[in-house]
Amino acid sequence: MRKTLTILFLLQYLCLNCNSNAQHHPIVRTGAELLIAEHLYELEGRSIGLVMNPTARIANVHLLDTLLQLKVDIKALFSPEHGFRGQFSDGEIIEDGIDQQSGLPVYSLYGATKKPTQEMLKGIDLLLFDMQDVGARFYTFNSTMRYVIEAASKYNIEIWILDRPNPIGGEYVSGWVLDPEFESMVGSHFTPVAHGMTLGELALMGIGEGWYQLNEDPQIKVIKMKGWTRWMRWPDTGLPWIPPSPNLPTFEHAFVYLGTCFIEGTSISEGRGTSNPFLTLGAPDYSSDIAHLNILKEKYKVEIDTLSFKPKSIPGKSFHPKYEDVLLNGIYIHPKIDFIMPVEFGVEVTNHFLKNAPKSRFKEYIDLLTGKKFNDTDSLKISWQNEVNNFKMKRKKYLLYQ
Repeated sequence: MRKTLTILFLLQYLCLNCNSNAQHHPIVRTGAELLIAEHLYELEGRSIGLVMNPTARIANVHLLDTLLQLKVDIKALFSPEHGFRGQFSDGEIIEDGIDQQSGLPVYSLYGATKKPTQEMLKGIDLLLFDMQDVGARFYTFNSTMRYVIEAASKYNIEIWILDRPNPIGGEYVSGWVLDPEFESMVGSHFTPVAHGMTLGELALMGIGEGWYQLNEDPQIKVIKMKGWTRWMRWPDTGLPWIPPSPNLPTFEHAFVYLGTCFIEGTSISEGRGTSNPFLTLGAPDYSSDIAHLNILKEKYKVEIDTLSFKPKSIPGKSFHPKYEDVLLNGIYIHPKIDFIMPVEFGVEVTNHFLKNAPKSRFKEYIDLLTGKKFNDTDSLKISWQNEVNNFKMKRKKYLLYQ
């Protein structure tokens, strides 16, 4: 009977996805795809909660839609930052509600609570976690994963991580390692800024290294990808880019974000309120140092143009950005195909603005992003190599891919 149901489910799944896959043959098969292809029978008789966002897709079909059409018993949805359907701006508080497309309850994990409660998890015996991460320690999806694992451990619920690629690749590791005093929603794993791990690997490391607050050993399974290797950046995977947040519309934005996100910890504009956040940077009193920009261009393999711009409120993308409706002077970054070392670049470009926009300053948030203590008299310093080397040795036993 189980085999018959699985075959029927797979036939339905192939029918659902045949049109969307006709023109697209990715090299990498994600954990979500392999859940359907190889583990579907294990969902029979289970009461399931989904911790997902718009990136939880197989080709062009959201995994929720696939599971519902395959008659899998979905009880509730859990929403990270930006919402289950991705309709909220960065940092916007999300309330519980009802998913209009499916009619299922949606519980917010980016509002009054960041961790699922017992009431939210009532009647659920399996959680499926599927989100596309960007490979940055300060990206909040990895914190949501941690808190969901902690709740699953507390309430004796099984959790499966449906793994996806680290878009930056698995070899690039860079940046300061988080100090415990700066643990927060934007820093809940004691890794460098760019950790070079998938969320599945990061979950195993968080458990193995004792970073999580666990009542019992969690019942966790990572559904591994097929075809992904550590040297791959996103374009090598053949997968379509689904924006993990409204302000990272392309892989190039996400790649540069690993470094230019430091600008958020200053009074300088990181480009929210423009069509190209994290590639567009500026301040009212910025005066470009062309000689230094040329050095950065050569060193990091980027093109940099100077420009002026006015940040605007953009519904669903940027709500009252820094310097709203104020004319700013700044730069626009064009990453080349061989753009290298985004974290190091971000440090240098942040220092460039602090030097060339005299009224600019650090905010306390910079310590949460870097994971270290800085003050207004400091420049950000590339001073992490020993920490990175130690981390890379420690992470080896948790790596799932070569």
